[in-house]
Amino acid sequence: MSATETAIASAEAHSAHNYHPLPVVVASAEGAWMTDVEGRRYLDLLAGYSALNFGHGNRRLIDAARAQLERVTLTSRAFHHDRFADFCTELAALCGMEMVLPMNTGAEAVETAVKTARKWGYRVKGVPDGMAKIIVASDNFHGRTTTIISFSTDPEARADYGPYTPGFEIVPYGDLTALREAMTVNTVAVLIEPIQGEAGVLVPPAGYLPGVRELTRERNVLFIADEIQSGLGRTGKTFALEHEGVVPDMYVLGKALGGGVVPVSAVVSSAGILGVFKPGEHGSTFGGNPLACAVALEVIAMLRTGEYQERAAELGDHLHRELGLLAGGGAVETVRGRGLWAGVDIAPALGTGREISERLMEERVLVKDTHGSTIRIAPPLVISKEDLDWGLDRLRTVLSA
Repeated sequence: MSATETAIASAEAHSAHNYHPLPVVVASAEGAWMTDVEGRRYLDLLAGYSALNFGHGNRRLIDAARAQLERVTLTSRAFHHDRFADFCTELAALCGMEMVLPMNTGAEAVETAVKTARKWGYRVKGVPDGMAKIIVASDNFHGRTTTIISFSTDPEARADYGPYTPGFEIVPYGDLTALREAMTVNTVAVLIEPIQGEAGVLVPPAGYLPGVRELTRERNVLFIADEIQSGLGRTGKTFALEHEGVVPDMYVLGKALGGGVVPVSAVVSSAGILGVFKPGEHGSTFGGNPLACAVALEVIAMLRTGEYQERAAELGDHLHRELGLLAGGGAVETVRGRGLWAGVDIAPALGTGREISERLMEERVLVKDTHGSTIRIAPPLVISKEDLDWGLDRLRTVLSA
């Protein structure tokens, strides 16, 4: 067997089959390119679901991590460390907010947002104990914990994990009327992805997000924006909500915050909201650890220049212009997205999203499918225009074949 076949066979034999990865075994990576165990190079047009916004092995981020590795990596929150205050201060400033509650993974951050909203509802809004409701959108993807999949509408994510956590109301994404009708005096929050990534990079109708902001403000309900995939430069702005001039009550961040080096996530909000916590009421051993803070601080510094957002906007315009030329020609039905992020619906007659992804892999381009015939394109923001065009040429080759 080849090195690739051996590695895949071992993985299949000894790891749970909770993923269905493409049959490529990555050994090294730099920028927008990955190299497998047999020396073949592939263009990465997935970027770890936006965790690798700044590319593989970004020198600034690796240097920041290496410097911190030599000093201290973990203290737990039992003690202060010298990177924590700067991280919280700088991230709060980037978000235009006051306080930060750091965690590790995106799902942990969403769980933290849910707990925060409920506690705020009981302590501040005056909702009767045990009656708090959070409204979410259909086709959402916020993570895979038991509570989060309790309000998923994806059968694959939800099936066989009950009994499910109560306290959530699901309404159609993009439907303000349904959202208004679902709100009651016990509603404490609306949890929304400004762009639904896992659902196929779905962009809501114009005016929807400002409408959510207006409704939540009117009803004294928290607007929680899950910007784990859409935030930190991906759409051409620091946050996807900025495209419509909307500021939520709470940001949920992750993925790119760790620069593709370490898992870092956070909930960012006002003192009046995050101030509901008292010592011992919520925490995480690794949350806000020195290594995570050092890397995230460098991420924040890079975002402050605006160059990555500008690059995502410019290359994103080019990406959508080129993909738009494919739409309507019989091979591509629809293209959606914003910035360097696109969902491409392939005509079913050409194959499933998985089959198209496998054919692209043979052309040395890596993407990932979702929901049948949709593929997602989300390259690192550092990709060159030449490399992006090379990848788009490979897509045209696959579709024309």
